[in-house]
Amino acid sequence: MKELFKGVGPALVTPFKKDLSIDFEALENLLIHTAKGGADYWVVQGTTGESATTSFEEKKVILDFIKEHNPNNLPIVYGMGGNSTKSVIESFKAVKFKGVSAILSASPHYNKPTQDGIFQHFRSIADVSPVPVILYNVPGRTASNINAETTIRLARHPNIIGIKEASGNMEQCMRIAYEKPNDFLLISGDDLLTSSLIALGAVGVISVMANAFPRTFSRINNAALANDFPAVRKDLFRLLTLNSLMYEESNPVGVKEVLKQLGICKNHVRLPLLPASDELSKKIQTALLGKSLD
Repeated sequence: MKELFKGVGPALVTPFKKDLSIDFEALENLLIHTAKGGADYWVVQGTTGESATTSFEEKKVILDFIKEHNPNNLPIVYGMGGNSTKSVIESFKAVKFKGVSAILSASPHYNKPTQDGIFQHFRSIADVSPVPVILYNVPGRTASNINAETTIRLARHPNIIGIKEASGNMEQCMRIAYEKPNDFLLISGDDLLTSSLIALGAVGVISVMANAFPRTFSRINNAALANDFPAVRKDLFRLLTLNSLMYEESNPVGVKEVLKQLGICKNHVRLPLLPASDELSKKIQTALLGKSLD
């Protein structure tokens, strides 16, 4: 099971039409693009999928659609988190887990729990989850860091198989890599830190930019695993300017603008997010100009 999540997992965007309904034709385009580009698995309805503004019914429809449009039979990781432990657990009853290989669950937002509260939250979820749990640490969004000690405690749970680490704290990541059980997966949650984390023992990345550039991230991942860091640098340095633009007006605004310019989907997002400004759009166009990034 854990072998399924080694490599590149695009954190799929949710394409919308102008009226902000789900654009399933564009979603199919995205699935084809990432599968052909070498994605190893898909992450569905994570932060990049605008899970904060899709309804529970929409989430189920999106998941069902992706299951039905998966000719490569890629593993699916489904985003299921929240700041109410009880609500997360109750939501399991309404999800069809057939075809779902794991869930990705972010640290509770807004509540700002203690480390023991975070531990109890995830232990309670893992105790009843019908599929393995991948933790998601993204303190920039949740205001609750899962520290290394808590991660190691949780790593001992038989149904918690890994963590997507997006803290940007390399010392914390090193502690996890050093102290974790051998079969616990450390997964990069920061595109540009992927190769650095692989050098420490990470197995791959759950990636924003892999929506647009799956081949690039597949090359980076494979080169890093093979210790070919000159090849890694060649690709990473070409992404430096573009990466910062992905978050200038919040995620997934930047990557949806890239996908629009590549002709894969439109750049529509739901309020309170807004589509990329003209200024950001021009910056992205300049960053893409003359570069074969995939």
